[in-house]
Amino acid sequence: MTTSAPSGPAIECIGLTKRFGSTLAVSGLSLKIPRGCTFGLLGPNGAGKSTTIRMLMGMLSITAGRAWVLGTNVQSDPTQVKQRVGYVPETHHIYRWMRVREVIGFCKACFRRWNDQTCREMLELFGLDPEKKVKQLSKGTLTKLALLVAVSHEPEVLLLDEPLSGLDPIAREEFLDGVLRTICDRGQTVLISSHMLDDVRRLADTVGILYEGRLLLEGNLDALLGSTKRITATLRDGCRPKEPPDGTVWQRLQGREWTLTVRDFTAEKFQQVRALEGVEHASAADLGLEELFKDIIRGQRAGQ
Repeated sequence: MTTSAPSGPAIECIGLTKRFGSTLAVSGLSLKIPRGCTFGLLGPNGAGKSTTIRMLMGMLSITAGRAWVLGTNVQSDPTQVKQRVGYVPETHHIYRWMRVREVIGFCKACFRRWNDQTCREMLELFGLDPEKKVKQLSKGTLTKLALLVAVSHEPEVLLLDEPLSGLDPIAREEFLDGVLRTICDRGQTVLISSHMLDDVRRLADTVGILYEGRLLLEGNLDALLGSTKRITATLRDGCRPKEPPDGTVWQRLQGREWTLTVRDFTAEKFQQVRALEGVEHASAADLGLEELFKDIIRGQRAGQ
């Protein structure tokens, strides 16, 4: 059994591709996630987020390309990957007739490592009743049980696939507290896929945006937000200039107001807009993660 040196990436994909018949779900995804990073994989429904995570877990075959988790090829040794990775899916397949303590005992027997103290601490943190049956648990409580199981075997990587979908605000907050505690205590690598951008903003230091199976952008979240601006210009005659600045990911004209979202923003690009014929006034403003995400997706859908 061979694993990578500690300095290697936690997750690496090269040209990762998945087809379901004629449907291309993931297209040539190349990505490196360093160890200790918390990575937010963003995208609308059907973007390929869950498919990507299931390939990384060895649960789906790979049509083309390669993927490694902690230096292990996910196709050649999926069992080794599962031993070293914690996984919380969007849909939980835990036996409904089991009690919470039975779920824990069942999962403990499946892993070479299991930390009883972590398990007890998570039980207390989440207020889980060991005697309750799975079928009696709310969706939020079931998700917390899935996180408890995922982290109690001390994984080096934690994969969270839309874990917050359908949770009420209190359950979501408690789940996030559990994830943050895990990150702080162990410095784990976390990949979380979600369309709940406020929650991702709280957890992630790096993000990638998927759309129709393609990775549109990837990078440090603060750097992306710092280098992307929204320019609002007033046009004299309401005619949009033909050549927007380089890096424009989305633009819209409403009456005399021309709005552009520009990546790799510079003062020179702003002056370029101000100098365009017909521009009477222009201003630039920062964007939040939700605005950045929406504008990039809008630009793709509009073919911009």
